[in-house]
Amino acid sequence: MLTEVIATRYVTPLREGGSLPGIVEADDLGTYVMKFTGAGQGRKTLVAEVICGRLAQRLGLRVPTLVQMQLDPVIGLAEPDQEVQELLKASGGLNLGMDYLPGSIGFDPLAYRVDPVEAGRVVWFDALINNVDRSWRNPNMLVWHGDLWLIDHGATMIWHHNWPTAQAAAAKPYNASDHVLAPAGPDIGAAAAALAPLVTEELLTEVTAEVPDEWLVDEPGFDSTDALRRAYVEALLPRAATIHERISLEAEVKASAGPPGWLTDHLPEWPHKTDKKKSGDE
Repeated sequence: MLTEVIATRYVTPLREGGSLPGIVEADDLGTYVMKFTGAGQGRKTLVAEVICGRLAQRLGLRVPTLVQMQLDPVIGLAEPDQEVQELLKASGGLNLGMDYLPGSIGFDPLAYRVDPVEAGRVVWFDALINNVDRSWRNPNMLVWHGDLWLIDHGATMIWHHNWPTAQAAAAKPYNASDHVLAPAGPDIGAAAAALAPLVTEELLTEVTAEVPDEWLVDEPGFDSTDALRRAYVEALLPRAATIHERISLEAEVKASAGPPGWLTDHLPEWPHKTDKKKSGDE
């Protein structure tokens, strides 16, 4: 299970994310990025963070250490931002913390080169969990001490928002043409050969067991938290075996519609006719 700590001081909000995570200090003297159960995306975001974050770590990818964080909303009484105060009040109890990486910088593909092997592993992993939030617009990766770290896996496994269609959704291909590492020439075949055999039923069972029960209770269609955990295993296990065959890396090339007719219809065809002779013909 994830280590449990107690939040002791709310430091500052991180406004880059839509869920308004915050930097928080804890009783183990650590500093964490805290994601809240009271945020708009709800507890399923935290479930995805745990399953995908721990799975990535077990596969050898770099993800900040995850912890369970107990929050007493009283620590936010001095916070002047009303939005933050309301978020803290709505998030009393168990939340999720990710180890804060001081001095890390956001990944920039123009400044940091990723080799095809590592790029392939990241793209394959994102295809497995159906990560729709690792584009060049929002890489959700950090560079820390010269290494690439993966963060923010809340927008993954979108099938868990509609379990009756989960099996069909989990079987769909993955379009990686917009992935921030697509230009790095990711070696998907090598990644699949190395990582797919590691994604066993035993591993997925261990990873899903790390999700706290209180984030899984009362899910419609499931009579127990163990049954819900089993549903995550059944969605990810077959996907791991074949997803490399259904990863698309090439963007579609669409013909340009061209300028509007009102702008060009009155113009003569090119090359334009002219009555002037070239100077050499005079």
